[in-house]
Amino acid sequence: MYLITLLGNIILMSITILDSHLHKPMYFFLSNLSFLDIWYTSSALTPMLTNFVSGKNTISFSGCATQMYFSLAMGSTECVLLSTMAYDRYVAICNPLRYPIIMNKRACVQIAAGSWMTGCLTALVETVSVLQLSVCGSSIINRFTCEILAVLKLVCVDTSRVQLIMLVISVLLLPMPMLLICVSYAFILSSILRISSVDGGSKAFSTCAAHLTVVVLFYGTALSMYLKPSAVDSQEIDKFMALVYAGLTPMLNPIIYSLRNKEVKVAVKKIAD
Repeated sequence: MYLITLLGNIILMSITILDSHLHKPMYFFLSNLSFLDIWYTSSALTPMLTNFVSGKNTISFSGCATQMYFSLAMGSTECVLLSTMAYDRYVAICNPLRYPIIMNKRACVQIAAGSWMTGCLTALVETVSVLQLSVCGSSIINRFTCEILAVLKLVCVDTSRVQLIMLVISVLLLPMPMLLICVSYAFILSSILRISSVDGGSKAFSTCAAHLTVVVLFYGTALSMYLKPSAVDSQEIDKFMALVYAGLTPMLNPIIYSLRNKEVKVAVKKIAD
């Protein structure tokens, strides 16, 4: 899974850079997503694979803190980035004449930079908040990685303040971007139904279907992890969910976008020839 993720995302990034026909806002954001997924899956799967090979399931405090931060930062950035990609598709399909003006190069860079800054800053706040707490008793983390929810279970002091911070950030980065995505696609669907051209409607629907597949996979697992009721607590289910959004989703992203996108297929053929 890790090798497929690396290969798929590197190929997708290379194609969008090398082919001038893909120098569009949608592919600019897609390149950001691929770059993010490489870091995201590397922060989670690389230490895990190292442990499997070495047979040592230990990690230093600084290593755990670093892994926790990068996992949170990349996950949070992806939440924002997916919503900006939905907005990009909304403008492209619902306001095609104004699209080049609204989504100009400067605006795209600013939106992407804002997504990265939001993810990195919120992750820093969460990580610092957790690291300030005292850990006592068992130092065994019952997860594949140093995930913040698993680390919190080792804390022996009141965690209500940290949990409140996490709740606020989770609401800002999960339901709110999802609401923006749902609203964007509601308008997109309405516009697609009004498109008289069969080819135009098919192309718009194909692009949006790929994006929606990624959104459902990522947000579905993330919501089930971070906004589930406290009474529902299953270590095995949490481990599976963590693997889905840290390993499976980054692996499927380039496959979904390339297989469902005619422009990417054409670009691959041109480069291969």
